[in-house]
Amino acid sequence: MDISTLFDKNEKPLDSIPVNGGFCGILRRIACVGDSMSSGEFEAINEKGEKTYHDMFDFSWGQFLARMTGTTVLNFSRGGMTAREYCESFAEVNDFWNPDKKCVAYVIALGVNDLLNCNMPIGNTDDIDLENYENNKPTFAGYYAKIIQKYKEIQPDAKFFLMTFPNENSDDERRNAHTHLMYKFAEIFSNCYVLDIGKYGPVYDVDFRKKFFMGGHMNPCGYVLTAQMVASYIDYIIRHNIKDFEQVGFIGTGLQYVEK
Repeated sequence: MDISTLFDKNEKPLDSIPVNGGFCGILRRIACVGDSMSSGEFEAINEKGEKTYHDMFDFSWGQFLARMTGTTVLNFSRGGMTAREYCESFAEVNDFWNPDKKCVAYVIALGVNDLLNCNMPIGNTDDIDLENYENNKPTFAGYYAKIIQKYKEIQPDAKFFLMTFPNENSDDERRNAHTHLMYKFAEIFSNCYVLDIGKYGPVYDVDFRKKFFMGGHMNPCGYVLTAQMVASYIDYIIRHNIKDFEQVGFIGTGLQYVEK
């Protein structure tokens, strides 16, 4: 076996889909913090011709990821979720801040509803109080950072994967600003990485939507494809930052290995 292929410097994220999720499987407990796209939401049409929306978590990309890798994945998500609602009520009401639910890794996929549907001010990293997240300003950046900060407080060595918007083949200022913010978060917070699906993933064009969408949300195959992309991207990040992940088995245990 030539293991050098695992560390090819010319490889790009999503160049391949690893069998059973590859090294993503070392993350034995993952939380998906997100909106409808993290919840396996399907659209239906009732007898009046009206759209109805249904979170069907068993079809979420997180649960497909769980079955692919054999790891445990928790859905900390709901259709329509925003970073603001998550911080102000949703997480507390659903007991998602409970230390008993702490995870080794958190995949955060928020922003579409905040920025595109609710026109929330995006803000910037100046809105973050790194010493006390309760002082963060009420912008998307402030609320999103609070989610990271609070889970880092609960599980200090957890790994965080921040997902960008998919590539809609448009140069939307808000989408670009969101991506820029994700990379800034990865700079200021430790153990934080960007899943830049917008840059390396497929274009969500008309043909893509015919195959993988059902109305405005994905169909089952779309959620499977998303799970494959998330697994592939995390596998890529682990292989190209392998020393960062060598002690994930100790996360939450108080144990560590120190070279002598």
